[in-house]
Amino acid sequence: MKLAFILDQLDSIKTSKDSSFAMMREAAFRGHQLFSLQQGDLVWRRSETTGFARALELTGEEGEAHRWYRAGEPEEVSLREFDAVMMRKDPPFDMEYIYSTYLLELAESHGAPVINSPRAVRDHNEKLAIAKFAQYTPPTLVTRQEHLIREFLAEYHDIVLKPLDGMGGASIFRVHRDDHNIGVIIETLTHYGTRTVMAQRYIPEISEGDKRILLIAGSAVPYSLARIPRPGESRGNLTAGGTGVARPLTRRDREIAEALGPALYDNGLMLVGLDVIGDYLTEINVTSPTCMREISDQTGFNVAGMMMDALENTCS
Repeated sequence: MKLAFILDQLDSIKTSKDSSFAMMREAAFRGHQLFSLQQGDLVWRRSETTGFARALELTGEEGEAHRWYRAGEPEEVSLREFDAVMMRKDPPFDMEYIYSTYLLELAESHGAPVINSPRAVRDHNEKLAIAKFAQYTPPTLVTRQEHLIREFLAEYHDIVLKPLDGMGGASIFRVHRDDHNIGVIIETLTHYGTRTVMAQRYIPEISEGDKRILLIAGSAVPYSLARIPRPGESRGNLTAGGTGVARPLTRRDREIAEALGPALYDNGLMLVGLDVIGDYLTEINVTSPTCMREISDQTGFNVAGMMMDALENTCS
């Protein structure tokens, strides 16, 4: 197959833990052709979406001290010519990202298989999408009104506040009922009532890890990556200093995954990362889910291989 990956700068990719690299390495091992693009390479002209794609060859060398790829010169090509176009640009999910989804949706309408579906990515805000599966979530409030956040805090005493467009644990606050900084935290996150935020009841099981469960074509990878916060921290995100420990899925993990997997896949989401703390679903990641490398390295389960199987079954 001819596989196009829309990525960040290639030199910014850390091969030791990057899921896009894991997929590319597995694809190359199977004999598929690789091409790379960036968001700025997407173009609409002559009534179709094209991209300035570079043929990509993996050198077999990994690590920051090594050049892991060789890239050809950019050539404009219709996205219809690829067997799959993998949108793997990391957030932020800003207007440029949305413009890219519009261009990719146009390519999709002309026959280009885009993964994940651009419309589905737009329709599933990674924080707010859990509202479609409220039976699995902790008590949650979405608002920009300060008095409602204060009422929620008074009811649950210990809550987490986070922006709807955050990533990597950025701007997440744990707030106690007696916290003297409540007002300034709410003002900061809501920009004085002009931005909507999410509040959730604090889940003490975060000390055991914020579990990332990967769904591929509607089915769960049999292991999660529990991202355990460092001492004195309530965020498990690896970018916030958390430690990733792979674990078999629990019965509750499987229950959540089996309930969400087919529905999300039917909506055009082939690769999804669920975040589960204790028994509760807290986020649904659809833009550029990660943790393939960590799970594979610790368990021996070939997550990227499972993804390539799904691509070959669906797109070839």
